[in-house]
Amino acid sequence: MKLIDRVFGCLMFLGGIGHGFGSYMAYKNDHITLLWAWSTSFAVFLLAMVNLLRAGRDGDRPLAWISLAGCLVWTGFVVWFAELLGNPLDFRPLINLIIAVALAGFSTRSLLRAKTREGRVQPTTATARAL
Repeated sequence: MKLIDRVFGCLMFLGGIGHGFGSYMAYKNDHITLLWAWSTSFAVFLLAMVNLLRAGRDGDRPLAWISLAGCLVWTGFVVWFAELLGNPLDFRPLINLIIAVALAGFSTRSLLRAKTREGRVQPTTATARAL
């Protein structure tokens, strides 16, 4: 499963590269719009990197929460973009939606696994605090 998690993180990163090139081709003469489009590509790169980092760090709950929040926000943006296009089955938002939902699922899985690990360790920690 960890390999699939990383594959989706890499797919998100590749999507950011594709977005950057596509944005340049569409907006190379409109610099303000190009700047905003590239800032979106940068946000996708950061979210992909957070997810790749999370995939390699079992038990890091804060990182899993950040990853989950980022994926949910990205899902909202993707749905909004599909609505603006007027075509929810357009390839661009659809592939981004699949990737973001999959990574949100992997983030949730990381949170649940970290909580289970904490549950096993918790009695020792609670006992130490009581003393």
